[in-house]
Amino acid sequence: MECQAYLLEQLKTLAAIPSPTGMTVAAEDYLLAELTRLGFKPWRTRKGTVLCELGGQGRPLLCSAHVDTLGAMVRAVKGDGHLRYTAIGGFDDTNIENENVMIHTREGKTFRGTVYATRASLHVWGSQSGTPRSDEFLEVILDEEVASAEDVRRLGIHPGDFISFDPRTMVTESGFVKSRHLDDKASAAILLTLAREVAEGRLRLGRQVFIAFTVYEEVGHGGAGLWNLPVEDMLAVDMGCVGADLGCKETQVSICAKDSAGPYDWRFTNELIARGRALGLNFAVDVYPRYSSDASPALKAGMEVRFALCGTGVFASHGYERTHIKGLTNTLRLVSDVMEHTV
Repeated sequence: MECQAYLLEQLKTLAAIPSPTGMTVAAEDYLLAELTRLGFKPWRTRKGTVLCELGGQGRPLLCSAHVDTLGAMVRAVKGDGHLRYTAIGGFDDTNIENENVMIHTREGKTFRGTVYATRASLHVWGSQSGTPRSDEFLEVILDEEVASAEDVRRLGIHPGDFISFDPRTMVTESGFVKSRHLDDKASAAILLTLAREVAEGRLRLGRQVFIAFTVYEEVGHGGAGLWNLPVEDMLAVDMGCVGADLGCKETQVSICAKDSAGPYDWRFTNELIARGRALGLNFAVDVYPRYSSDASPALKAGMEVRFALCGTGVFASHGYERTHIKGLTNTLRLVSDVMEHTV
């Protein structure tokens, strides 16, 4: 239970740190501080990836997660003081309407606002349910008394400033975890928990293990800088998708056989499946046609490894997401077993 409490604590803490792709320094700093507190010697690459060797010998393994999230950027300041945004990462605009946001200026100021339809009031405009939801028909309205572009500029807000979405993290009594950015801060929390298990002697590594927290996954090149690490296997720990013809549920750990970049390594994926069965885990094997992970850019950059993917089942991915403590625990146990044993 202590392990579970730490995992949920880290998930909540990470989710609360604004880190849309391109503005991840605060999340990087937190990871470096927490891993150092646990007794490790993490380091940060020039690109911002946080790396840490957990210990062990032989058959080097890399486990990766990413801490960059979906978000937006100020594209333009309109004449009435409202903001036009441009998306960071691949989300559907219908999933951000009425969301509370924070605007982060280049000078370090923060302001609050909300994403509204440009014709938000039913009493003024009537029903607008047929209006497309996009950056043309949605806008950010600041929680400041502004009425012009000049008012906004005087606050210090300009095009190119970042916008982060309120995570609204909560854990229900029935064990569901609801939050934005479970992709992939849930997995980052799992890797931090396993690092703590190693540090406190409850997890004995059966091989040399590195963990990586990348910061550009949502725009497609997060793992590209991992190609030269001296490892034999790479396990991307990312979300498992829930819905349509997929078998995975929020209570399960998902093992991905193929995503939009192609199939994962036959042998390594088979080992994950065998481990899941031997441990009695609740898991599913699925194919994700609209998905890719940090493994893909690492391989394209020349990384010569066996590669696989697993993660907790996540419903409503790239929206207000939901998983379950059971799914987190099943994923934790599977990744722990990969770290603990060789084949």
